[in-house]
Amino acid sequence: METTQGSNFGTLVNRVPEVTLVFWILKILATTVGETAADVLSTTFKLGTVVTSYVMAVLLLISLVFQLRAKRYVPKIYWIVVVFISVVGTLISDNLVDNLGVSLTTTTLIFAVALVAVFVFWYLSERTLSVHTIYTLGRELFYWAAILFTFSLGTSGGDLLSESLGLGYPLAALIFAAAIAVIYLAYRVKLMNEILAFWLAYILTRPLGASMGDLLTQEKDAGGLGMGTIPVSVVCLLGIVGGVIYLSRQEKKGVPAG
Repeated sequence: METTQGSNFGTLVNRVPEVTLVFWILKILATTVGETAADVLSTTFKLGTVVTSYVMAVLLLISLVFQLRAKRYVPKIYWIVVVFISVVGTLISDNLVDNLGVSLTTTTLIFAVALVAVFVFWYLSERTLSVHTIYTLGRELFYWAAILFTFSLGTSGGDLLSESLGLGYPLAALIFAAAIAVIYLAYRVKLMNEILAFWLAYILTRPLGASMGDLLTQEKDAGGLGMGTIPVSVVCLLGIVGGVIYLSRQEKKGVPAG
């Protein structure tokens, strides 16, 4: 949603990608992987939600260290962090709901409040929520905290709509896609500023990707297409790898990469 305009300084040292069509495609693929990969590890490979959460949290922290140490945006490092944070965000929601018995309504509210709190502290500290100026450690930490809670919120909100409220995966995906389209239209006709439009769309792409992942992987008697979590995860990961290779080549050519 956000434009790619900005000062040369901001463009050169920004530690996160420009927001382009490729960015949104990779984001949706990453959110789908977050849903399916969590199921693969915890259920298919029988690691359980808790063990899977510990393993993925460690991998996320390791990848995040590399991201924070980077002096600039590096596509492969950035998108590895996004994939891991997508899985961890999903698992946080799943642990609260499945293991601790917290309702989806409650977890959705908790993550919404946590996300708002991050934005409030971020703005009070930096006076901006723009993703075009992530060139300090403080701003990047706020950025990743917001990303984590968007994934957890999207997981709970998506499950609340598709499962608890009984709308089903196809209808839920359609509702989230329509909401994103409305946000984009509001941004284009200048009824919504670019920062608000970006973050609202970012939040909604998580339940969109989760609903699509569930639609593809869940058994037919549960409202899905029964394609299986492993094949869907592999296809999405290959799509992410292809996108990252493309972005890396664009970056070497000096073309702004998303």
